[in-house]
Amino acid sequence: MKTNTAISHVLYGLVNAVLFGIGAIAILSFPSLQESWKIALPIVVVLSFVLAWPIAKFIAPRLRSRRWRREHDAD
Repeated sequence: MKTNTAISHVLYGLVNAVLFGIGAIAILSFPSLQESWKIALPIVVVLSFVLAWPIAKFIAPRLRSRRWRREHDAD
């Protein structure tokens, strides 16, 4: 297994949890949406599973690149 893929697998769970948390808080914060919570929360779960992988694949190479970190640490 390539290193970037292994890092992506580790990041997947973290990114998934963050996306789910953001989505759940956004939906549960509005009491006016109480009727649609039963539909909206499963949609948030599915979207967090689906969107977490491409985001993790995007982040993984940047964690390994020394040059990318040096360029962006100066900012």
